[in-house]
Amino acid sequence: MAAARLWVKTEPFVVGVLPAPPPARLGPHYLRKMSAYCRARAGEGCFPRLSWPRWRHIACGKLQLDRGLAWLYFELFHSVLRPDPPRRLEWAEAEAACGSAEELERERSKLSVDTLQFLLFLYIQQVSKVSLRRSLIGEEWPSPRTKSPSLSGKSASENKIWNDQDHRAFVQSHLLEMLELLLEPEQLSASSHSTHTSLVSYEAVCALSFLIEGTVNKSRAVHPLHELALWQSCPGQNGYSKVSRAFPFPKLESWLRSCLMTNPFGMTACLKSGKKLAWAQQVEGTTRRAKIACNTRVVPEVFPMVIMSQVYKQTLAKSSDTLVGAHVRIHRCNESFIYLLSPLRSVTIEKCRNSTFVLGPVQASVHVHSCDNIKVIVVCHRLSLSSTAGCTFYTLTPTQPLILSGNQAVSFAPFHTHYPMLEDHMAQVGLATLPNYWDSPMLVCKESSDMSVFRLLPPSDFYTFVIPFEMEGDTMETPGGLPHAYQKALSQREQNVQIWQKTVKEAGLTNVACCRG
Repeated sequence: MAAARLWVKTEPFVVGVLPAPPPARLGPHYLRKMSAYCRARAGEGCFPRLSWPRWRHIACGKLQLDRGLAWLYFELFHSVLRPDPPRRLEWAEAEAACGSAEELERERSKLSVDTLQFLLFLYIQQVSKVSLRRSLIGEEWPSPRTKSPSLSGKSASENKIWNDQDHRAFVQSHLLEMLELLLEPEQLSASSHSTHTSLVSYEAVCALSFLIEGTVNKSRAVHPLHELALWQSCPGQNGYSKVSRAFPFPKLESWLRSCLMTNPFGMTACLKSGKKLAWAQQVEGTTRRAKIACNTRVVPEVFPMVIMSQVYKQTLAKSSDTLVGAHVRIHRCNESFIYLLSPLRSVTIEKCRNSTFVLGPVQASVHVHSCDNIKVIVVCHRLSLSSTAGCTFYTLTPTQPLILSGNQAVSFAPFHTHYPMLEDHMAQVGLATLPNYWDSPMLVCKESSDMSVFRLLPPSDFYTFVIPFEMEGDTMETPGGLPHAYQKALSQREQNVQIWQKTVKEAGLTNVACCRG
């Protein structure tokens, strides 16, 4: 008997879920309506692939979403898909060449997504939903029983987007609705729900592979769900029929529930049994001890993970294979300089204070939450921030920085540094110098709609940043250069220094010995 072990993938949640409550019209009821609408218009760019113009019509016309938010979700879904750096660079070049909004819209109209996967992607945005009623009575999902261990091994409530136990609990709780979302119209009852005779198509299970993967017979090889569903004796357990190319709904649901386990490559496994890294030193006179861990098991199908916590009053600098393509979580670091100079998949910075973070190019997203007085210097595909105060972001990014709720005194400035391997690393993750929207943030949440929460750093307060480490490589200057106003301010400051040095030299001053009376 082939014993399948299934788990919920970390990637769609860490990279794909917007860390903000979704609009009410992205709830299950409206997504079911959207599913029926798309299938009924299969020949109009809605199914099996959904084009940007059709999604824009559905989002803005049917779901009453803002056009910018509609594009945000569409583009965010693209960032979850398996990365293709050359194709990303081609898209960046095409977007940068657009001279008007109409040209940009024509380029976007060439894009499409898998309709069923996109529906699941929109559904899992519910992870960030907050129920006021449940919060008041103490039953907010996830429940206290799904808390995960901290780096110290003790139980601690974690960010839902990172916690793989919460991912599993979410899928287990909502599996019925997600499967119904994938059903063909004729398989649904009049009330748009499944029946005991409903059949789930093989194509629907392929779409569910967006969220679920696994192994069989304790193999180290990781396979998508749709491959495992047909593996040897698994069809006997999930009811797959070669004749109908479909699964009986009750048997498939039961099989999925019985096989789902905690992700062996997720945060829980990383903290419990991951490899501890001695990247930081214990600071004398403090009780805080830096904790850094990474996955013990690494397979090509799964992005690695690095978690660091409580780096205190230190300079930590790394360029390591361990970091390449990794999801990195930085937690409770204080009064430190942290340099991670490798191409990364995603970075989350939480509850950090009075620190500077210099990151290698980040292929997907950088999210900063509940931080005070930190500086983040990065080339990244997307930046989002929530509940920050007095933070400054020096970025090069092809998407608008997302300002979520709870931010105060945010400053944005152009990316202003380099290290020898930077341009090579940018090419590895598919990031170019244009377009660059560092100065055009998007206010996502209603409570963050006050434009006074951010400013563009005045050129008079702008200084370059030197990375003080020697490395091999060809990058000798800031990729893309600096905006004119900032370059002019630097040049003027340099000129003033030269004039002062010349004045001192020509004054013929003599050394004067100072003595205390």
